[in-house]
Amino acid sequence: MVLLRSIKGTLTTLTVVSFFLMSAAILMISVSEHEDLYRSSVMDDLDSLSENMSNDLVGVLATSTDEIALTTMLLRLDAYENIVLASVYDQDWKIQQLYMGKSDSFNLENPMSQIPKDIKNLSNGVHDIGGTLISIKRIGDVSFPLGYLLIIKDAQSALDNSTSSLFLNLLPFVVVILTIVLYALIRLQGELLIPLNQLADIAKFVKDTKDYSVRFETGGKLEVSRLSNDFNRMMETIEQETNKNNEQTIRLKDQQKEMERLANFDSLTGLPNRQFFMQTLRLSLARAEREKHNVALMYLDLDGFKDINDNYGHEVGDSLLVLVTEKLKGFTRDGDVLSRLGGDEFLILLYNDPNQYVLNDIAKRIVDGLNQPINIKGWEVNISVSVGIAKANDSNFNLSDLVANADIAMYRSKTLGKGTFTSFLPEMMEDNKRKLQIANALLPAIAANEFTIHYQGKVDKNEEIVGYEALIRWVSEELGFVSPAEFIPIAENSGKINSLTEWVIETSIRDVNRLIEHHNDELVLSINLSAHDIKKMSLIDKIEGLFKKYKVNPKNIEFEVTESAYLENFDEANLFLNKINDIGCTIALDDFGTGYSSLGYLTKIPIDTLKIDKQFVDELEISNRSTLITMTIIEMAKHLNLKICAEGVETQEQKIFLFNNNCHQLQGYLFAKPMPIELILKTTS
Repeated sequence: MVLLRSIKGTLTTLTVVSFFLMSAAILMISVSEHEDLYRSSVMDDLDSLSENMSNDLVGVLATSTDEIALTTMLLRLDAYENIVLASVYDQDWKIQQLYMGKSDSFNLENPMSQIPKDIKNLSNGVHDIGGTLISIKRIGDVSFPLGYLLIIKDAQSALDNSTSSLFLNLLPFVVVILTIVLYALIRLQGELLIPLNQLADIAKFVKDTKDYSVRFETGGKLEVSRLSNDFNRMMETIEQETNKNNEQTIRLKDQQKEMERLANFDSLTGLPNRQFFMQTLRLSLARAEREKHNVALMYLDLDGFKDINDNYGHEVGDSLLVLVTEKLKGFTRDGDVLSRLGGDEFLILLYNDPNQYVLNDIAKRIVDGLNQPINIKGWEVNISVSVGIAKANDSNFNLSDLVANADIAMYRSKTLGKGTFTSFLPEMMEDNKRKLQIANALLPAIAANEFTIHYQGKVDKNEEIVGYEALIRWVSEELGFVSPAEFIPIAENSGKINSLTEWVIETSIRDVNRLIEHHNDELVLSINLSAHDIKKMSLIDKIEGLFKKYKVNPKNIEFEVTESAYLENFDEANLFLNKINDIGCTIALDDFGTGYSSLGYLTKIPIDTLKIDKQFVDELEISNRSTLITMTIIEMAKHLNLKICAEGVETQEQKIFLFNNNCHQLQGYLFAKPMPIELILKTTS
């Protein structure tokens, strides 16, 4: 079975077996032919012998039946081999003389048993009965036979001896010829299979080396030539496909690296992004806790970055971030990890158990290094950074707590005047806990009706109420009075400002008709919108629904949006406020002038009123700069056909100045404090 596993072994085996069978068949045919020829020859010889003897016996039987003569005549058969017996019969088939031959098949005990019982029925001639030749010859004329001659000859023994002799004579010759032919065939097969062996070697080489550039170069028979060409074409195709796959693999690896880079690194600065940094920080904290050493985290936030984006554009802002990144790399130590958290926020992970002196030194160099004018694209910009520092052991090596502690410390730096650094202290958590309490209490407070609206009046030159501004107030059962300056930023940061705005809008629209009845049909109620609100287009449908629900004319409602909120996303804000304007509401731009960036947008935005910020009103006739800015705003609004409302008016001098400079409306404690609607309705118009 092992031999048949290879083509060569199979072909050799089949060739040997086939040749052997063919030789055996030829030999058997030859033997059969030999037997036929031998038998025919023996029968002819026996027939001639019988004929001659029968002729000679005519003279003997014609004169007398002399036994001696008959015996003498039959003894002539001793000269012939394989004669079993012979007998002479008279004309009535009575035996006259019997001859017993020397053949081994002669039965000495019963010689007559050799004679067939139906001898009389046999025709004249030689008969083959079971390998025994029986010759019957008539002695004398057919019409007057004198007797009969019977000769029995053992032809099979002679034939066997002849066949054996033939085998013995042919066997050496056959063996030699068979050996020569088999050797020639095996040699020929080996030569014919050389290309297949070469092909197998090449295939093994390709398998081991993965080198598909090899080719099978051989001539030979048509089939081998076709096999060579087909193999080479196949290898060429595989090589081309392999090259394509290799190129594709290289591209995929490059794409994978690029995807990993995009997934783990900031595309603008090249720094590790939030995801990668947090994973690194998580592993570092686990290692630090396990090895009983400390790590520190710095939380950095650029001060005034939003103003730079607003004043100079995002391209300048992006260039600033790149320059800041390069500066920060110079302030960190080898091994520290600098990351951009997002926007203008950065994180620095500091290893090797840094002490407070090292942390303060690094933080000071960062603050001092960034608190310098930076030239970007021809602009000189001023920026500073607020830094918060937290240690891992203060947060029990918890990632979320460590980041939160650094964030709290950073915001403490901002409250201290920005451009400084602060290390986290446990007592800072109290401030943070209050923020969390406020954030968690906002939505339940709406459901519990803890919020109220106070309306602050706006007066014209006659000091008559022409409008109100809706101002939200919160007296919490748990926290007590919470200032809007405290809870509104928290609501914006926690994503709950939209719920507050919707409540303020519905409450204000519900109350406006009562205020109109108390004053006149021209009264306008102002409602504030945050930067988050003007991104929510679904709010417009809600506003329209409330107008229908409470049967309010949109002309009596004005929406106020701060300059910074408007310019934070100009396109979205413009789309939102244009739709508000289409409904029939008016729009006021609040805190105008504080960003010093809105002049180029005034002709592009759908506003009806400019509100002068309180910081300018407070310094009227005190600061020449503020006074000049206020007068410029009023004059510009006049040319743009816009109304002017000054807020935060608290003195008669401010009132006189503003009205003398053609300010349309004033708002402030000089005229009215924010009051609940019930208290307003009790007063006389």
